[in-house]
Amino acid sequence: MALPFPLTEEPDPAILETGRKLFAGSVDFVKGVVAMSGLPDADRPEVCFAGRSNVGKSSLINALTGRKALARASNTPGRTQEINYFALADSHYLVDLPGYGYANAPLAKVQAWQALLKQYLSGRATLRRAFVLIDARHGIKPVDEEIMALLDSAAVTFQCVLTKADKIKAKDETRVLKQVRERLATHPAAFPELILTSSEKGTGLPTLRATIAGLA
Repeated sequence: MALPFPLTEEPDPAILETGRKLFAGSVDFVKGVVAMSGLPDADRPEVCFAGRSNVGKSSLINALTGRKALARASNTPGRTQEINYFALADSHYLVDLPGYGYANAPLAKVQAWQALLKQYLSGRATLRRAFVLIDARHGIKPVDEEIMALLDSAAVTFQCVLTKADKIKAKDETRVLKQVRERLATHPAAFPELILTSSEKGTGLPTLRATIAGLA
């Protein structure tokens, strides 16, 4: 019997090339947004990246785009407090959402970010898919469930992207994938395929680029 939530198969060469070209073109920081009124015009498809603090989100965005410092990584959880917009050529927006699960930020600030996140997810008609990043060493944590429940309620399709695949042993990978599949089965908005990535080794990046390019 086929596994639920299988790993995405590598796309055919033509689709891979479309993805490569999209990310090989210009990638520019557009703006950091702290209120819905600041969002750029909804004039193109966009995808967003969500993940708990230190899951490797900035590293993945930098690796995808081939830019070393496009997204700013921080060792301080919760440092990224804005919705950051990047333009892929003139065809897509790539959106970096604030990290979640940070314990050191003031409660009022956390609540403000969560409110903005809810407004964004439920009110952005051009949002094609959310990519929820999960550390391949740890699987889905309760704080990840919160963002997935938010995506369910906003009826935004989300796809799970496992990060840091180079740092997990083969015997542990099977266990983590089983846990991820079991948890995703409870979320109606979950897209039924997983992408396993490593920013350091480049694993899965062509497949993720092609997936994003195909969402136009």
